[in-house]
Amino acid sequence: MHDGYRERVAALSEQYRSLPAGAPVRLAKRTSNLFRPRARRHGAALDVTGFDGVLGVDPDARTADVAGMTTYEHLADATLPYGLMPLVVPQLKTITLGGAIAGLGIESSSWRNGMPHESVQELDVLTGDGSVVTARADNEHRELFYGFPNSYGTLGYTLRARIELEPVAPWVHLRHLPLGSIGALVERLAEVCEAGSLQGEEVAFVDGVAFGPDEAYLTLGSWATEPPPVVSRYTGQAIYYRSIQARAEDWLTARDYLWRWDTDWFWCSRAFGVQHPWVRRLMAPDWLRSGTYWKVMSFEQRWGVKASVDRWRRRPAGEPVVQDVQVPVGRLEELMAGTFSEVGASPVWLCPLRVRRNWPLYPLDPDTLYVNVGIWSAGPTGANRWMEAEVDRLGGRKSLYSTVSYDEDQFWANYNGPAFRALKSRYDPDGRLADLYDKCVLAR
Repeated sequence: MHDGYRERVAALSEQYRSLPAGAPVRLAKRTSNLFRPRARRHGAALDVTGFDGVLGVDPDARTADVAGMTTYEHLADATLPYGLMPLVVPQLKTITLGGAIAGLGIESSSWRNGMPHESVQELDVLTGDGSVVTARADNEHRELFYGFPNSYGTLGYTLRARIELEPVAPWVHLRHLPLGSIGALVERLAEVCEAGSLQGEEVAFVDGVAFGPDEAYLTLGSWATEPPPVVSRYTGQAIYYRSIQARAEDWLTARDYLWRWDTDWFWCSRAFGVQHPWVRRLMAPDWLRSGTYWKVMSFEQRWGVKASVDRWRRRPAGEPVVQDVQVPVGRLEELMAGTFSEVGASPVWLCPLRVRRNWPLYPLDPDTLYVNVGIWSAGPTGANRWMEAEVDRLGGRKSLYSTVSYDEDQFWANYNGPAFRALKSRYDPDGRLADLYDKCVLAR
């Protein structure tokens, strides 16, 4: 194990024991990738800044030991020199490994690798009762190992995870297939995910973007070992999502492919005026990243400057619509029809997913191909509630990192209340960490 890790664990345990007895506990964090209202945070704050970094990479076993607060940007930079990457790398550089394990994640390799937590071999967890336990699928903490995903820090915090890695090539070859309707995209997506290839070329990555009911693109990424004719970059003036409409094929380095969405946070940078060429040229390179936009959005959530201006201009009332939901591939066309008519969001990200097993707090069928629908937009009042009800009707599941409106009975029916309560009573019997419903719905 990396020098100093055990000492940091011991120091954190001592810090936990020194907190006022019975006081609620939270992490002292400056950043977050949660997009839901949060009440002013009270309670004792744990300093976990020492848990950022890759502790070791084993290129022969294709594993990495990683501290829980390590961002995926740092993680990828540590593994790519070995010709390896995590099995699933969420889209934004500031997402942490511990956050992706406890709060789920998805990307274009999820059709074959599931979610980030599914590549975890073992976890060191600081639990709500102050213990540090190692949870694996085959030890006395197996229930915590399987129940930790979708717990959002309500059972404990990841201090270290050992994760699987997979080989990479130097470049990724992209093919953007214009398929018109959502129905045509569904058909081709299902075919590719079943075959794992298209026209003789093996496919490693699959996702899509719908710009409207009759304009949908499926993007297929394949590893390329030979130098391509041209290599694109979308970290400066060029905007990745616009290239999907303009190019039939493209090549990126492996690293630039992983972060193709980050520069513009999908398409969210347009809300800040950053897609105007003259504004973009004035931006320092380090500002063109999701972490910058998150800070601006956090400021707006706190102070409501834009909302006040909209009221002054008498613009129609509405609400932010930030959603990641999964529905079976056969129900995607129904959901998208309503999404365009009821929410009016565009573009919409579409990412196929097949989980390796059924995880207790986020039940999905391993035998079903799902499609994640990612919406980062604004819509009419009630749009989020409509989305939740529609996803339930279609047999899907909603991620909890954004606004959640479920009543308590529906919430626990969807996210396995009995399993959560059993884990809570074992690992946080005094309730020092937040309750899952309180945290995700009531913003406590």
